[in-house]
Amino acid sequence: MVFLWPTLLWLLLIAPLLVLLYWWLLHRRKKTALNYPSLALVREALGPGQRLRRHIPPALFLLALIALLLAAARPLAVITLPSQEQTIMLAMDVSGSMRATDVEPDRLTAAQNAAKAFIADLPRHVRVGIVAFAGSAQLAQLPTQSREDLVKAIDSFQLQRGTATGNGIMLSLATLFPDAGIDIAALGGRQAMRPRSLDEIGKQQDPAKSFTPVAPGSYHSAAIIMLTDGQRTTGVDPLEAAQWAADRGVRVYTVGVGTVAGDTIGFEGWSMRVRLDEETLKAVATRTAAEYFHAATAQDLRKVYEALSTRLTVEKKETEVSALLALAGAALALLAAALSVWWYGRIL
Repeated sequence: MVFLWPTLLWLLLIAPLLVLLYWWLLHRRKKTALNYPSLALVREALGPGQRLRRHIPPALFLLALIALLLAAARPLAVITLPSQEQTIMLAMDVSGSMRATDVEPDRLTAAQNAAKAFIADLPRHVRVGIVAFAGSAQLAQLPTQSREDLVKAIDSFQLQRGTATGNGIMLSLATLFPDAGIDIAALGGRQAMRPRSLDEIGKQQDPAKSFTPVAPGSYHSAAIIMLTDGQRTTGVDPLEAAQWAADRGVRVYTVGVGTVAGDTIGFEGWSMRVRLDEETLKAVATRTAAEYFHAATAQDLRKVYEALSTRLTVEKKETEVSALLALAGAALALLAAALSVWWYGRIL
């Protein structure tokens, strides 16, 4: 815990002075009290519990004063609060490699089921958008709060050739930042079926609009979750796309689907070995101050989405807790006064 006004902590020296004053008053009262012959019998009848009870209201009042003095110094503490992130972009791989069966029943079906469960568990105020990418990237669903529309978009996925992971990130950013100058047309269609540089994708940016990079992970209004087997075959370099996200403070959480050993798939008379490219996915997450998750089974994938739901709906944040301490101080003071009136018919 740190304090915005630490110099006010010197006021806490009042507490030990009050303890000394209380002790002096008790000692002075003993000297001025009349010495009744039966005083010893009275004390014995009261018992140690009754004698101790008279010190409880002053002790509570002292704790109340300490709490109020700490509140005056404006303390800051790291506490868990509801996240401010209002929009989540799901960038999901629909390339042919997602037909691999190393995740039952296959990678794509497991990803669809886990994504739908993830959406169902999110708070209703969170908007979700969906980008589907293969050799190109398409916006399957604009950010919306309608869970039904999102489920329909996920169920409509169709496998395509190629894997442009970088395009998935860039189209997600273009959806979150419409004025970023990203050429959306260059991310989809046949022209996207070749490696492209970010100079081409961002060539339409207005030079009159100045852009100042921010710290990675500092943008708290949105996040991107990219689910893929990670093997880029075309499109924008995912690490360059990750740098665009990092410069805008957007976290890109990456989820690797499939086993590291991979699987052999066949389609229309050809076959290929598909492996999980963990190195690239980890690098994307690290560059954007996010995290990488590996899902080797359908159960792992569901657990990953559960973990992501927790991370995106709550966050640890440094927050001023003066009000909480002031409330605690007021409650202790009221309790001290109530007990004093109840037991002795007067306040303290």
